[in-house]
Parts: sequence; C-alpha cells; structure tokens
Amino acid sequence: MNWFRNRYSKYRSFKNECKQTRRVLYHSLDFFETIIVALIFALLIKAFVLQVSVVPTGSMIPTLIGGVDGKFNDRLFVNKFIYYFTEPKRGDIVVFKSPHLDGKDYVKRCVGLPGDTIEIRQGIVYINGNELILVGVDIQRDYDYYGPKKIPENSYFMLGDNRSKSLDSRSWGFVDSRDIQGKALFTFWPINQMRALR
Repeated sequence: MNWFRNRYSKYRSFKNECKQTRRVLYHSLDFFETIIVALIFALLIKAFVLQVSVVPTGSMIPTLIGGVDGKFNDRLFVNKFIYYFTEPKRGDIVVFKSPHLDGKDYVKRCVGLPGDTIEIRQGIVYINGNELILVGVDIQRDYDYYGPKKIPENSYFMLGDNRSKSLDSRSWGFVDSRDIQGKALFTFWPINQMRALR
C-alpha cells in the first residue's frame, strides 16, 4: 500500500508541474485519468449493479419480444444487486446463466421456489396442489405435463411465458440460486416499446 501511495504522490507532483509548464501534457493526463475512472465505474456497475441483456428467443412472447423476423429483440435493464438482499419471488422475470454452460444468459419467469412441489397438467401449473395464477401476465399456454416434483433448496423452477416455444426447467431442470444474475426491470429498446416488466 505504501508503494502505491508513493507512486501516486510522485504522479500527482509530476502532473502539477505539467500544469505550469506543459499544458498539453497536463490536459492529456487529465483526460486519460477521467477515462480510466469512468471505465472502472462502468465495470463495477456492470458487475454488481446493472446489466443490459438481450432477449434472444421467442420463449417469453408476448411479455418480451425476441427471435421474431422483422422485429428488434427487446433489450432489458437487469437489477443485479436486488437478490443480494432478497430471494427471487414467484412471477419475477429473472436473468440467469445458461444451464448448458455455454456462456449465454437466459430470461425466464420464476414460477417455483425452493421447497415447492410443482406439477403441470394440460399446461396448467400447480404449486403445492394449487393452480398458479399470475395476475396481469399473459401466458401462452400449451398442454404439457410435468411432475409432480419437489424443488430442492437453493433452486428455482423457471418457465417461459410462451410455453409451447420455451425450453425451460421442464427440459433442463432447476436453476441453482448461484446462477441467477438478477431481476429484469424494464425494456429500453426499441424505444417505442419501453416499459416496466411484471
């Protein structure tokens, strides 16, 4: 730490000398300092606070648009720090690491929480024996069957809103809490479709 302080002190002295004698060099150093600080802040924000994600497929239609010819894929702002303070809730639109370990991010709706028993009969989702109703959410139902299965601790069951076109927890299993990146807040692109998500 002392080494860094000494180096920084020498740099500040050099920069102050340049301010008096070499103004172009001084302004160049000041410009590069600003760029480096901004870059560090941007990386910290992307790593811990906010992330931009693109909806790659049509698995969340009509809530989110992706993979439709002639239309722009929705871009989302994702709150990365919310799940440090609270757990995902049923109905949250969640961004998480691909279960295929291919470096991609997936966007799905969280429908099953740790300890729940989930079952799907003719496309209707039952949680602990009760039909799941997500008020205000337009689900494109299919007629699939699944389970019943109990969701393990620290795991979640994710489904796409466009059930017949979604590869989700029915196909690749539960999502570990460590793989969850954050909660989708709102779309910001295309601008004419900007909206908060529910």
